[in-house]
Amino acid sequence: MAKSKAKKLRDKQVREGKRNPENGRGTYALANLTTKTTKTKKEKLNQLYKKERQSRYGSDRENVVLYLLYLKSA
Repeated sequence: MAKSKAKKLRDKQVREGKRNPENGRGTYALANLTTKTTKTKKEKLNQLYKKERQSRYGSDRENVVLYLLYLKSA
């Protein structure tokens, strides 16, 4: 990979005994500056779908109990 002009100038200054600017950057240059983004519609729907599938009781259709009442007339 090729070196940029700025990198070549920094290397030249270090060879000549001058201060290396890379050493003065601090921890801010190494920090992760990515920002959080809101979820997309697809991600929200997927989250809701997975949440419903992991329900402890299953879907409402599986828990239906039918009672049959038989009355005998006299």
